[in-house]
Amino acid sequence: MKQRQKRWVPITGIGALSCLGLDFGSTYAALFKERQLPTLPRRFKLGHKISYPVFELPPSKLDLSDPREPWLRTSRMAIAAATEALTDAGWNDLSELKHLKVGVCIGTTVGGSMNDEKFYRDFRDQKTPDMQPINRYLNSNPAEVLARVFSLCGPRLTVVNACSSGTDAISIGAEWIKSGLCDLVLAGGSDELCRVTCNGFISLMISDPQPCRPFDQSRNGLNLGEGAAMLVLESEKLLQQRQVSGTNPRSAPPRAFIAGSGSSCDAWHLTAPHPEGRGLRRALELALDDAKIEPEKITFINAHGTATNNNDLTEGKVLKELFPKTPFFSTKGHTGHTLGAAGALEAAFTIAMLQEQKIPQSSGFAQIDPQIDHAPTKSPQTINGTFALSQSLAFGGNNSALLISLGED
Repeated sequence: MKQRQKRWVPITGIGALSCLGLDFGSTYAALFKERQLPTLPRRFKLGHKISYPVFELPPSKLDLSDPREPWLRTSRMAIAAATEALTDAGWNDLSELKHLKVGVCIGTTVGGSMNDEKFYRDFRDQKTPDMQPINRYLNSNPAEVLARVFSLCGPRLTVVNACSSGTDAISIGAEWIKSGLCDLVLAGGSDELCRVTCNGFISLMISDPQPCRPFDQSRNGLNLGEGAAMLVLESEKLLQQRQVSGTNPRSAPPRAFIAGSGSSCDAWHLTAPHPEGRGLRRALELALDDAKIEPEKITFINAHGTATNNNDLTEGKVLKELFPKTPFFSTKGHTGHTLGAAGALEAAFTIAMLQEQKIPQSSGFAQIDPQIDHAPTKSPQTINGTFALSQSLAFGGNNSALLISLGED
């Protein structure tokens, strides 16, 4: 293996949960199995004549709805993903983290802020509701919760930047490592489903009553999902210290590296991307430049692929222009759009796909859109390469991209 770039950030652990499973292993494996279709939400009712399915987590203790529970579902999902990621990275003795500069950077969008409807109804009706739901909300900042749970004393930040939040959080965490601000960073995203969020997307007329079909000619909107994903990012210095001291039970090299990242805002529209994809193109160019990599070295692209008309049209055109021969796909046909968690979940998938040298089919795709004239994968493929892109497009014209590498320069 060639010498890797010194500024690439090691990724030593992954944790995730989604509709596909309550851990990363089962979630990732399901991408290569028969597609699991969305279902009607079980924790709330949307109240429409037309049914809109979602990708909800399997039943578990995370369904606890007791208002006395100290943290919202979004934060509890983040705890579960972070616990798995730290274990995966070999940090079984969490007391060792107290002696390090450990940061937490979490992306979210709603973060559970709109799921206490009874409180707001009572307040509107001039009743005197119990303040416990508000206290729980104020105590449920995801980054703060993880810092308290794991007794971490480094910087903490919750990124709320629409659907690019998870990608942005990982990019920021990597910068904390590169700048020397942190020895280790928990970075990722978490977002729960709630009735207000679902109805908001339905009101925008971008929710599909059928299973979503990213990049397909017949696409008619997204299906919302929920989940969380966390990465453990470490400095090279810490990694070397652990290898020398033998404190890493995994006794394994990093899973992969954050080789580059890029972020931009096209400032075109509140919800639609620039029709020529200027913002996405800029984010991708910045990520490639940051990693010092030519476009031809990219093995595959984990696209945003929401199955909305504007997103897929813009994204597909940009990918055809910049990476005409590079396979791409969307995993949202399996997970739904998990909003602030989407970029983190897809980054985790990208890492595992590079490690296993295989990519899945873009579930839901059947017929090419002549306006895009560029088709995602129709079946699982074996790959041979060390670089991949994971990208996110968000409301507000926000665009973010991560360039992930197995370590070869």
